[in-house]
Amino acid sequence: VQLVESGGALVQPGESLSLSCAASGFLFSNYVMSWYRQAPGKERERVATISSAGRSRMYADSVKGRFTISRDNAKNAVYLQMNSLKPEDTAVYYCFTPYADSWGQGTQESASP
Repeated sequence: VQLVESGGALVQPGESLSLSCAASGFLFSNYVMSWYRQAPGKERERVATISSAGRSRMYADSVKGRFTISRDNAKNAVYLQMNSLKPEDTAVYYCFTPYADSWGQGTQESASP
């Protein structure tokens, strides 16, 4: 199983950023996918989850209305569109699949003036 995140960057507060996660090694379309994040000194928290077919989504209260999770099962990819970024969104973002409890290596997002 391999999950490879990309798209992290340093941005200004209020700007947008899109993260991608490329998956391989399992039947991607059969599994729920999630994005988590971990800020310095804090526990890892779940940000968003999308069902296997993409029909259902859930978001943490802290990102609801600003972040959108999506997936493309033909490309074995899951995405996180992040709008109106705040300094408190600064973290390493990881994608996760419950298949073998697999994590990617993470991608750093920083929203700082």
